[in-house]
Amino acid sequence: MKLTIDSDTRQLIRHSPDGDRVLPLYSPEAFALLSRSWVEVGWSQKYSYTFTWLGRPVIQLPEDLVRIQEVIYRVRPDVIIETGIAHGGSLIFYASLCRAMGHGRVIGVDVEIRPHNRRAIEQHELAPHITLIEGSSTDPDVVAGVRERIAPGETVLVLLDSCHTRAHVLDELRQYGTLVSVGSYIVATDGIMEDVASTPLGRPAWVWDNPRQAALQFAREHPGFEVEEPALPFNESPLSQRATTYWPSAYLKRVA
Repeated sequence: MKLTIDSDTRQLIRHSPDGDRVLPLYSPEAFALLSRSWVEVGWSQKYSYTFTWLGRPVIQLPEDLVRIQEVIYRVRPDVIIETGIAHGGSLIFYASLCRAMGHGRVIGVDVEIRPHNRRAIEQHELAPHITLIEGSSTDPDVVAGVRERIAPGETVLVLLDSCHTRAHVLDELRQYGTLVSVGSYIVATDGIMEDVASTPLGRPAWVWDNPRQAALQFAREHPGFEVEEPALPFNESPLSQRATTYWPSAYLKRVA
């Protein structure tokens, strides 16, 4: 995609083999195109690696954190499960929401929890809200261990942020999807890999080997789940949906 920005005439020109398209620079359509380019460049610059949450690195796009916060506040899950821990920043983020709401707890699963990260998480003031489980997120024994920590009738929300191959995410969806409550969500993060495959840090195989494709396949296989674009609970703008995200087609709502 080639774009030309003309701030003097306040126009954005999208060039394509079918001809150029001229848009008002300050329009929702132009904003969507510019946002896509911004996301791609930001991915290449590792922009999401520049943030912390309450002292722990949180490798997420801030816009995605705000959107998942809106969903969590609406669903008010008893249990939030996250696969993939890294430095623990997102676990701390979800735990801080539980503390603020006075409700809920977090279970984090990772194939390897490095000692310094485990120590930092366990010594954090929000540690009472967090349970750590070390092991592959798709190991049946690990999944069983997660299941044992959920009481009957509890509302469960799941976020998948471990290995991002299509096969692994699809396996996670199939195993953890059974834990998700009706009306709640399982979220396959980082489907943006499909759109950044040709960037300097991308890989050609990401065009098909990514969480977004796993989510779409899972939805086709499981009619009890629907891919849902997060609603904008407050919106006084001309925009109809989020424009910047690393999580496209990520939210799978359990409807039955």
